[in-house]
Amino acid sequence: MSSPSFLRVLGRWARRRLPTSLFGRSLLIIVLPVALMQIAVTYVFFDAHWQTVTSRLSEGLAGDIAWAVESYSEDPRPESFARLSKRAEDSMGLSVALQPGRQLPARRRDPPAPFKPFFAPIDRSLERALTERLDAPFWFDTTRYPAYVDIRVAVPGGVMRILAPRDRAFATQGHIFVLWMTVATVLLTAVAILFIRNQVRAIERLANAAEAFGRGADQPSFKPQGAKEVRRAARAFLDMRARIQRHIDQRTALLASVSHDLRTPLTRLKLALALSEPTRATAEMKRDLSEMEHMIDEYLAFARGEGGEALEPAPLRRLIDEVSEGAVRAGAQVKVTAEPGLTATVRPNALKRALANLVMNAAAHGERVEVAARRRAQGGVEIVVDDDGPGIPAERYEEAFKAFARLDESRNQNTKGVGLGLAIARDVARGHGGDITLDRSPLGGLRAVVRLPG
Repeated sequence: MSSPSFLRVLGRWARRRLPTSLFGRSLLIIVLPVALMQIAVTYVFFDAHWQTVTSRLSEGLAGDIAWAVESYSEDPRPESFARLSKRAEDSMGLSVALQPGRQLPARRRDPPAPFKPFFAPIDRSLERALTERLDAPFWFDTTRYPAYVDIRVAVPGGVMRILAPRDRAFATQGHIFVLWMTVATVLLTAVAILFIRNQVRAIERLANAAEAFGRGADQPSFKPQGAKEVRRAARAFLDMRARIQRHIDQRTALLASVSHDLRTPLTRLKLALALSEPTRATAEMKRDLSEMEHMIDEYLAFARGEGGEALEPAPLRRLIDEVSEGAVRAGAQVKVTAEPGLTATVRPNALKRALANLVMNAAAHGERVEVAARRRAQGGVEIVVDDDGPGIPAERYEEAFKAFARLDESRNQNTKGVGLGLAIARDVARGHGGDITLDRSPLGGLRAVVRLPG
């Protein structure tokens, strides 16, 4: 495998394995260098300092043992050995005993498995030092006694046994250094986690406020917090939210004025036509006025959006039943299925308007309509509207959601519509934090799937 391709594979593997959240990545940035530094320092300490000190101590202990063995070999009398033993204990801290007629143990006992990596360099240092200083066979055990090292040397007539304090053979404070370094690392990491968590919490609050505003909900308690950059982003969001809200308020006031100004002359015209003698011309004018009024209603509904309606839990079965009544009156066969007790936090009137557009659109182009509401495995709910109409080609699904789109060749033209039904429905769904998608229906027509968060 070439180097560039290997790096690409490694990069993809790292992206899949590394944390995706800001908190996880920030923690990794803090913890990984500290852990690498601790490993490096520990390795350098044990490899350079600790092993060097242990080697020097082992060499010193081996020299004292060699002196004791040589002194006994030169004068093996009991009284001379007694003086040697006393001098070794007083001056060197060694307990020397003579075991006549004994032999060295056949093999050395291995240390327990968890401690074997720790004792291995100790045994190697001591064995190397004793081999350099002693010509006679020897045996030692560094694990039998907690505070001593048991060393035995073959001498004429038996075995000389030396019990040396453990700190004479190797540096016993190495584990203390590692312990303190580990404790310090854990404490510093805990402090880093607290600081990182506080900074990430400020970003999470900003993200939640932006997400809530995108769904039309408001969080008046949100205030800029955290680091200077996060506060700056939060203040920019608040300014943006205020500008958008002013724009929405101005648009709502304008729509209210347009609605009043347009409906007043329409009402006068309808009244004048009602008082006129019924003729073919007046009937056509009434039809034109009715169509104009319906078009104005659609334009206003599209531009008005959700109109500031508050979110509240609503039973979906009741909403769907109310919407389906209009399709039944239009002559369609409507079948409704919904999980018992299924509710969603929505704007009831806005969702009702969106579902009405979907259901009435299905009823206008088909004879059978099926509406189903269920809870999603990934969370949230979905409402599916199926019909047995002519459907829409798959390549034109997205085009159907565009405002004023009229797919006349695939769906029979609705003479009263202006192509805003699906656009209004998707606008409402996305205003709730969800979406609407189209697909082929099992009934043969079009399937509209409304997905809403839980």
